[in-house]
Amino acid sequence: MEIVYLLVPVTLMLVGLGIAVFCWAVKSGQYDDLEGPAHRILYDDDADMIPDDAKTDEQKTQDRRSHPAAGSGSGSGSGSGEPSDTHGQ
Repeated sequence: MEIVYLLVPVTLMLVGLGIAVFCWAVKSGQYDDLEGPAHRILYDDDADMIPDDAKTDEQKTQDRRSHPAAGSGSGSGSGSGEPSDTHGQ
């Protein structure tokens, strides 16, 4: 029976320490975003492979900027792939 007088205070101190550590973790942001990194690694370099219905508005905007509409062409008309000299010689 005498051991109970020792174990109860030790248990209460351990519970108090656990609560204090948990409160510190919550205040320091340890539990803010648990799923973000797991989803971010899936969408890292596969921008062209993400279906349109799964893209966020930001990704759709970036996709439009990086891939202009088809048929706009480069404007040079040479077809050789080389930059044209517009300065004249």
